[in-house]
Amino acid sequence: MLDIRLVGDPGQCDTLVLPVRGVAADPDPDTRAELLPPAALPYPGDLAAEASALVPLARLTGRAGEIRAHLRPAGSPSRLVLVGVGAGTEADWRAAGAALVRAVAEETRVTLALPADVPPAAVRGVAEGALLGSYRFRMTGTGTDPALAEVTVAVTDPQRYAAAFDTARATARMTRFARDLTNMPSSVKSPEWFAGQVDTARAGLADLDLRVWQPDELTGAGFGGLLAVGGGSARGPRLVELSWRPADATRHVVLVGKGITFDTGGISIKPVPAMKLMRKDMAGAAAVVAATVGAAALRLPVRVTALAPLAENMVSGSAFRPGDVVRHYGGSTSETTNSDAEGRLVLADALAYAVDRLAPDLLVDLATLTGANAVALGSRTAALYSDNDELAAALVDAAAEAGESAWRMPLVGDYVEYLGSDLADYFSAPARGAGSVVAALFLREFTGDLRDRWAHLDMSAPSWASAADRELTAGATGWGVRTLLRWLPTLAQAATPS
Repeated sequence: MLDIRLVGDPGQCDTLVLPVRGVAADPDPDTRAELLPPAALPYPGDLAAEASALVPLARLTGRAGEIRAHLRPAGSPSRLVLVGVGAGTEADWRAAGAALVRAVAEETRVTLALPADVPPAAVRGVAEGALLGSYRFRMTGTGTDPALAEVTVAVTDPQRYAAAFDTARATARMTRFARDLTNMPSSVKSPEWFAGQVDTARAGLADLDLRVWQPDELTGAGFGGLLAVGGGSARGPRLVELSWRPADATRHVVLVGKGITFDTGGISIKPVPAMKLMRKDMAGAAAVVAATVGAAALRLPVRVTALAPLAENMVSGSAFRPGDVVRHYGGSTSETTNSDAEGRLVLADALAYAVDRLAPDLLVDLATLTGANAVALGSRTAALYSDNDELAAALVDAAAEAGESAWRMPLVGDYVEYLGSDLADYFSAPARGAGSVVAALFLREFTGDLRDRWAHLDMSAPSWASAADRELTAGATGWGVRTLLRWLPTLAQAATPS
């Protein structure tokens, strides 16, 4: 991972980066942007004046992520880079950090000098942007990696910004971990492999406990949905239960993440184009375990339990069939209408287990559940379902602050009748009704007494990016980690949503 440091005195450097802010509603095109003067640094006194003169000459607008480079062969530093920070919001600084690391990828080290009055949110934003924008996933040893190894962020008072900076690094590290898990090809990524990666990630973190349920334990406890979905694979299912239990916690949150390590669709097999990226069908599980490790790393005073039901949905003689009746944890049954609607089956087991055995204050699940989510909200926004207005608003706000996006959708009461089955308690995937809404309604049936303290995030589309975009890189996005690590700290100060 890129080394990023926060310092008060960076010393001399070859490449200096200075931020440029947009100037709103200015009719003069020559003053559309202005340099944010760096705090006192060991550079020639006329450097800031030189940079200020470059802003109109380079026709800079100050747009977040805008980059201009200026060579100074006889000077020190020898290269001056101007980066736009827009209006100076945290999102703008995040975009600036991501654009910067891409623009200077061939440099070895760069120094970003910030003005004296910059808020802590700016430091958090630029650090997250740099760490996420520099992310790369590649299994081969061939190719050329970027030369950039170190970014130094120079501020007048490092202590003032230390907490924001450390939080940014931990959040980015866990988002990168979720990206790594999701990007890994499924030839490697079995349920057992995933559980092993979680065990490695928790090393050295006190009060972070791991239990990995084996197939025979799942059978004994009655996890029928997880066993049905994983029954067609030679690589059996697992349930990861990861628990952060700080001594000072007054709240307990259970996070459930869909963990289908590859999804062929089962007997209701997918067409090849729809199957190619199905290594990402465990992005929800990646997000919840990464957020829980992050909660421990940040020592958040909230008890967090992550449940990741892991299975590979394959086609074989032992695969479950359309028309089968599945008995879930706790005894409820569902009639399978489509083996490609497998995610809700494993989530139902985990939700029911959480209610029965863990008794949390709040229950939140993340899942790459339906393509209908993308049809409704596009590629960057998750669909959020909850009967709890306060919980829904808190999660939407946390997503916005984190640089992710969620939009609350309705749990339409009239659609509940679509779940009715003559053979079982429910149809798992009714043939009629709005796909994403009905999937959420099905999951709600397994939340028991926590029905009014539960939220579901359908994040299939935003879990993957087709191209680099601000802090996103092509491939897995790690969606949800940043949202959860924004939301969890708020629970230590607020009453449980009711």
